[in-house]
Amino acid sequence: MTQDGVRTFLPSDHLAMARPAITRPARQLYYSLELRSKLAHLCGSASSITPQDRLALGREAVFFLRCGAILVIISLGNCAVAWAQAPSSDSSRKREEFRNAEITYDWVTNAHGQKVRTFVTRPRSASGKVPAIFFVGWLSCDSVEYPDGETDGFGAIFWRLIEQSGFATVRMDKPGVGESQGDCAATDFQTELDSYRTAFDSVSKYPFVDQSAIFVVGLSNGGGTSPLTVGQHPVRGFIAASSWGSTRYEHMLENERVRLTRNKKLSAAEVNDSVKALTDFYSLYLIHRMKPGEIIAQHPEWKALWYDAPDGQYGRPAAFYQQLQDLNLGKVWEGVNAPVLVIHGSADTIMSQADSRAIADIVNRAQPERATYVEINDANHLLAVRKKLDDTVVPTMIQWMRKQLGQR
Repeated sequence: MTQDGVRTFLPSDHLAMARPAITRPARQLYYSLELRSKLAHLCGSASSITPQDRLALGREAVFFLRCGAILVIISLGNCAVAWAQAPSSDSSRKREEFRNAEITYDWVTNAHGQKVRTFVTRPRSASGKVPAIFFVGWLSCDSVEYPDGETDGFGAIFWRLIEQSGFATVRMDKPGVGESQGDCAATDFQTELDSYRTAFDSVSKYPFVDQSAIFVVGLSNGGGTSPLTVGQHPVRGFIAASSWGSTRYEHMLENERVRLTRNKKLSAAEVNDSVKALTDFYSLYLIHRMKPGEIIAQHPEWKALWYDAPDGQYGRPAAFYQQLQDLNLGKVWEGVNAPVLVIHGSADTIMSQADSRAIADIVNRAQPERATYVEINDANHLLAVRKKLDDTVVPTMIQWMRKQLGQR
């Protein structure tokens, strides 16, 4: 959704719904390959036709016409197969254009066979290998593609890092978003995570990327889970912006209290009563894995408290959040061996200071002084002040990354 005119951790009511995945039966592929392998037999090649087999000129003409027809049919069939395999693409779709970087629109295929769109940029001035930034996006079904430039704080982070850092970058539109196949509203966290891991694996195929100098920048929900995306790949550092390091249950109770407190129609006593009820509600929802609608059916007295769908929340399925609750982010961040930079806006109403500080505290408890925490005064969830990205955010990120590389 949007908050103050910009994207937030919470999805909007008007989701970026995806085109359905295009599939074809395996046997269609088999028949295509079988026909291709029999082409020489059907048409006859120069080496396979003996003088004794040669026919009159008129029959040869028929033979070659027949072969030509077969070739045309198979070519058309192969074109249809290729079209069916590739996701639909709108040629009139507006694309990103950068002054200091070239962009490649690429694809990866996740474990479910879905084609997922990736966006890869390379500095125009690069003559050899360069460091790279891999982005892990937010929770909502919004694209990480920003063809209109800095339309919000997170988009400004993308654009400025691409234009100013001199690093290559890789982004991914999760399944069901933009041109990626799937249905975002039905995609659980594990499927999304697997897609990010596949996208991260794909970084190794780009010859201009220095594989020993890759940073991961996670935004909002993606900041908390970003270490999970890299698998066994070594990275030089993590940046968690506007993120969280607690449990989903804790985060939601804190978030609900903020939401209720901002409702001027509720008294402090009513807020407390609501939070008490939501404590039980979220226990059944996140820990005992019930859907919101099932909970309301058993506890109709809580109906007024629930403001979202019966089978999910913020445009994502219930399983997405239940899988987030299953995570132990304390263990995840304890195991991080790379330096960490945590950035939080003091006016963020989605992720609290405690949410973000948790990441730095966990890392520093395991490895003292390994994490750095930066608070941006008056910045909201998108690290924007008065709807514009705070000017210190990107320089802070770039300087920190260059420091890890031993650069100035």
